[in-house]
This record gives sequence, C-alpha cells and structure tokens, in this order.
Amino acid sequence: MKIQGTYTAIITPFQKGKIDKKALERLIEHQVENHIDGIVPVGTTGESPTLSHDEHIEVIRWTKEIVGKRIKVIAGTGSNSTAEAIHLTREAEKIGVDGVLLVSPYYNRPSQEGLFRHFSAIASSTSLPIILYNIPSRCGVDISVETVARLAEKNRNIVGIKEASGSVDRVSQLGQVLPEEFSILSGDDSLTLPFLSVGAVGVISVASNLFPKAVGALVRLFFSGKLDQACHLHRLLYPLFRDLMIETNPVPIKTALAMEGWTEFEIRLPLAPLQPQNQAKLEATIKRTKEKLASFQHLLA
Repeated sequence: MKIQGTYTAIITPFQKGKIDKKALERLIEHQVENHIDGIVPVGTTGESPTLSHDEHIEVIRWTKEIVGKRIKVIAGTGSNSTAEAIHLTREAEKIGVDGVLLVSPYYNRPSQEGLFRHFSAIASSTSLPIILYNIPSRCGVDISVETVARLAEKNRNIVGIKEASGSVDRVSQLGQVLPEEFSILSGDDSLTLPFLSVGAVGVISVASNLFPKAVGALVRLFFSGKLDQACHLHRLLYPLFRDLMIETNPVPIKTALAMEGWTEFEIRLPLAPLQPQNQAKLEATIKRTKEKLASFQHLLA
C-alpha cells in the first residue's frame, strides 16, 4: 500500500480527565469533510505517553468507528518495549486499521542492531503496513539511513517513514537507498514543501488539526505541478507552522483548537499550559492566518 498525501496527527481531546469522544468525533468529521487523506490517532500529538493501554486502544477503536472506510486510519502503536508495541499493533489490526506508525524506542537508546531487531519483530507479528517514525529530538536515537534500508529490504510490510529529524538532506539520502514505492512523509509542517521537493510524498501534520483544507491543498498543489501556488501557500502558513511549535507539541495545537471552539483545553501532566505571552502570540498568528486564507480561497479548492 502506497501511503501518500496529507494525514492528520489527531489530538486526543479530554474533558474532566476522560477522553472526550464527542469532541474527537467533531474533529474527525472536520478532517473528512475537508478531504484529508487519513487520520493518525495516538501519536505524539495524541498524547500517547499519558494514555493507559486501555485508553490507547479505545481511541484507535473510536477513530476507526467514526471514520469507517471513508479515509485511512494509521494508528500509533509504538513503544520503547518491543512486547508492548507488538501487543498494541495486534490490537490495532483486530480493530481494522489501515496501517500503524511505530516511533523509535525512547529512553532505552538501543543500538542500530537493536532498532533493526525491534522493528523487525513487530513487522513479523502483523500483516499491517508499517510506517517508521524517526524523531531523534524526542527519542534520543536516530534510525540511520542504513538501518531504514535494511528494514525495508527484510520486511515487506515496512512501507514508509515519518521523517522528523529536521533534515532535508536526509530525505535525499533515504531516496538513494530505498525502493521507489517506499513512502517518505514529512513529520514537520514547516518542512513539508522542502521535503516534497526532494522526494517525500506527503505529511503527517499537526497544523491540519486546525486548517485541514489549507494543509491538504499545499500538498495537492505541489503534486499537480502548481509549484508557485504551493510556495505561496507555504509562505502564508509558515508563521502558523512555526508558532504551533512555540512550546512542546501538542500544547499549542490543543490551545489553538480550544481558541477556535473545537474542544475544551485540557492536557495531562507533565505537560503544562502555554505561557501567557506565547498564548497571545499564537492567538495573533491564528487570526492573521485566517485573514490571509480568506483572501486566497482559490488556492484551496
């Protein structure tokens, strides 16, 4: 399965300490209505580290029930414990998702051989397509280009990577050693357009929680050959991309969604609310972005 286009790393909304299923449904319907290609529940943006195992599986189940077969669901099932990742992946497969996203093991800092054995063990436990998730700033370990190539060669169901290393050069390096059908996806909204220009095929986006039509349009414009318009839209959205990372994700995007009335603002410790000055900055950026997008609706059709 070729995974490409725009996928939303959906937040997990809470209300009074519980997962807010009604808010999750509103958010997902907003994504479907605005032609997002897929939903990624319980990733970094979905606050997976603070969910219990039962909650984790519950969010995946609810997401699939809400989406049905309208768009793809790629469930976050990674862990720093191989056995736990296998369990979550098998549960997601039972639910009927279209694929899984596996983050690098964090904290225990495995070697490249450890990474290879970890991801291979999970791949052999499932028939689902697997997307690796390389985010060394959070995990303390980088999945080397050589290890990605080795994994893709040995495991036919490892079909893509969410690349959040921040390096355009790395996308070029991956493109030299991976088969053409292997999907490289941007893990940073601000780097989506640069990544596309050197071979990536889409994005797993934070910003599309708030502006799914605009983020999806950027990717579609690029692939339809309208590069000037894609660049224009990137420049318009860049301040938003930047300020959605003003503090630790997903605090800014949950703040933004609450500002716009999509959810209540609620996060779980150890995350904390935005500093007041950053909240004011984000609010101003959202306002300016909405005003600019209103003037360029022709780009979003």
